[in-house]
Amino acid sequence: MYSNKKSINILTALLVKHGICNAVVCPGSRNAPIVHNLVECEDIECQSVTDERSAGFYALGMAQATHLPVVVCVTSGTALLNLLPAVAEAYYQHVPLIVISADRPPQWIDQLDGQTLPQQDALGRFVKKAVSLPEPHNDEEHWYCNRLINEALIATQQHGGGPVHINVPLTEPLYEFTTKELPEEREISILYPRNDQRPMEIVCSKFWKSKKPMIVVGQISANELMAEDFIGISGFAVVLNESLSIGCGACHFDELLCKQLPKDFLPDFVLYIGNVLVSKRMKQFLRQLPPEAPIWAVSEDEQIHDTFQSLDGVIIGHPADVLDDLKKHNDKWKSRTTPFFDRWDETLAETDEIITTFIPGYSQMAAVQCLESDLENYSDDDYVTHYGNSMAVRLANIYATHYVYCNRGVNGIEGTLSTAAGFSLTTEQTVYCILGDLSFFYDSNALWNEDLRGNLRILLLNNGGGGIFEKFEGLKESAARDRFVMAKHHTSAEGICQSYHVEYLSAHNMDELKEGINWLQQDQNERPMLLEVFTDSANDAKVLKEYYDRFRM
Repeated sequence: MYSNKKSINILTALLVKHGICNAVVCPGSRNAPIVHNLVECEDIECQSVTDERSAGFYALGMAQATHLPVVVCVTSGTALLNLLPAVAEAYYQHVPLIVISADRPPQWIDQLDGQTLPQQDALGRFVKKAVSLPEPHNDEEHWYCNRLINEALIATQQHGGGPVHINVPLTEPLYEFTTKELPEEREISILYPRNDQRPMEIVCSKFWKSKKPMIVVGQISANELMAEDFIGISGFAVVLNESLSIGCGACHFDELLCKQLPKDFLPDFVLYIGNVLVSKRMKQFLRQLPPEAPIWAVSEDEQIHDTFQSLDGVIIGHPADVLDDLKKHNDKWKSRTTPFFDRWDETLAETDEIITTFIPGYSQMAAVQCLESDLENYSDDDYVTHYGNSMAVRLANIYATHYVYCNRGVNGIEGTLSTAAGFSLTTEQTVYCILGDLSFFYDSNALWNEDLRGNLRILLLNNGGGGIFEKFEGLKESAARDRFVMAKHHTSAEGICQSYHVEYLSAHNMDELKEGINWLQQDQNERPMLLEVFTDSANDAKVLKEYYDRFRM
């Protein structure tokens, strides 16, 4: 029988899944349920060593001999600190130790309770990764616990290998052992195709044998991937991307997901390339996938991002190289379509038709539509666009048919204008920066630069506050919404433009908007140009709702 502590059972199950078979355990009360599980588990052989400092070196020697990760488990308090000499030695020898420390609940740290000290980062830079597990009470906390353990165990083998630290806070009671079986836990794998092609062959085989394959492309640098990289695959798999990634697939899936799609729209294999997705609907959609549908992510930096909460593994490599590997393993060079492919293709075509026939009234949406429509008359080599976060980038995903730059690493409102300004200093292309008012005023010092030239063009969408908050129905009941959440204001950029010698024009209706967009696209100008489009935030939200309502019919 195993411990009743879920975090310990998840940890034990994953140690077995990752092939860990040796552990050095030290006596103690707080770690007793962990030691119990390790001893109870038939797949793990335990050695008892009382002195923690010695135990760390025991584990080091065992790992040296077996060339496999070895667990060393200690109780809470100074017991963990006694492992530091062995951990430091393992770090510099690249030996894979797995330090497991029991801990007191976080609320009792530094409260003069017994055997408590801050343990989470106690081993400092001498471990490859340090995690502190939650005590799961729901599915999301269970997923989080599983992911943290997988990440730590994978880290023992990354970048030459080395020690990791898994801290396990435990509340009382500690000594209940009535769980009959360990849980069936998800193991996250990591593949290095350049070192060993055999595991990659298995993944590629699953991809080509799948009946409903999908490739989702998140934000990715414009020079990392080309549409040509998908030749031979895009006729077999549904390829979806937003404007923040290379234009190799269908962009308007966010609109398609407005309504509840039948289960047959769910893929049975997902390959995820790139970084963040703007579409919250797509993330929620793919989180419905059953466990038997594999999800593999491509990563160059060996980071593990479990965006859809059911990641099977990470393929380490350049996205284009991974796509080439997929093609090489297609023995019959399939380019056939499937019913799944046809279903998505037909529905997305219907979605595109709705988009092209929807004419927004005067609003921020109309401003972006007007600009992007005119940009279609130019070569993509002539210009680039930098969109601000929040509503601006969402409008870009509706209307942009080219690559879009946006600071989506952490999705902040700061720095959009400065990034675009810096870009404009190093290119002869016209750089369009489209952003909202809060983002602009926050970053207006970006214009405090005498070296800026006329290739910087700014479309400022000013609706007097954080307009995206208009769509949250529950927030309308809060007295704090307008002033403190939306930060409503009556500020104009005209004075700022005068101070920084930026040419300025404003628009308050559709006619002025169209004239302003034409003005913003002048061929030659010595200084930056800014078009400030004044709209009403409630009307902006109304127009956007009318747009999305068309897809719910």
